[in-house]
Amino acid sequence: MSTTELRGETAIETPKAGAVDMKFEIVVIPVSDVDRAKRFYGDLGWRLDADFASGDEFRVIQFTPPGSGCSVIFGRNVTAAPPGSAQGLYLIVSDIEAARAGLLDRGIEVSEVFHDAAGVYAGPDEPYLFGRARVGGQDPDRRSYRSFASFSDPDGNGWLFQEITARLPGRVDAVTTFTSTAEFAAALRRAEAAHGEHEKRMGGERDADWPSWYAEYMVKEQAGEQLPL
Repeated sequence: MSTTELRGETAIETPKAGAVDMKFEIVVIPVSDVDRAKRFYGDLGWRLDADFASGDEFRVIQFTPPGSGCSVIFGRNVTAAPPGSAQGLYLIVSDIEAARAGLLDRGIEVSEVFHDAAGVYAGPDEPYLFGRARVGGQDPDRRSYRSFASFSDPDGNGWLFQEITARLPGRVDAVTTFTSTAEFAAALRRAEAAHGEHEKRMGGERDADWPSWYAEYMVKEQAGEQLPL
């Protein structure tokens, strides 16, 4: 897959950097209390991959969010960054309300769903990133990339849920993949709703070849292509 450069909402292909894949797999989180952080990320329901120590001077813990190809690590003498200085850590979800409800069920404090104020960088509410003001509720048009919810770990490292149901062109490989059964089910539900509108446009008759229509819709949605009517 070619790498892409994003300008506005247009994906511009650039030559591949090399023949060797470069998989971004680790983000370092600066924390002040290692055991407290371990309890917090465990309470999120993330998978504990490792907890290694070398004497009293070094310890590293790794967690992976559900369905993620990237993990986080933190520990003792893992980073010199100030605790709580990691901000704007994105967790991409296909259903932001369900993701938020899942954290609330686990007793984790999380913001209401919001979208940004289209270029407004001031206001009484907590900014969600780089001073951008929050507007309550999901994006009115339910567009991908536009709806958020935020939460923080005990040190103040800031996380953002971002809802994405359709990728910009060039962001994904041609092969359609889903990282969890929940994500696959959400894609099926969106295809079902769109297919219902398709049948209405066709005079209300049942489409016997609905599996082909679903398949085309789901592949094109994930690839960011024009959806079938």
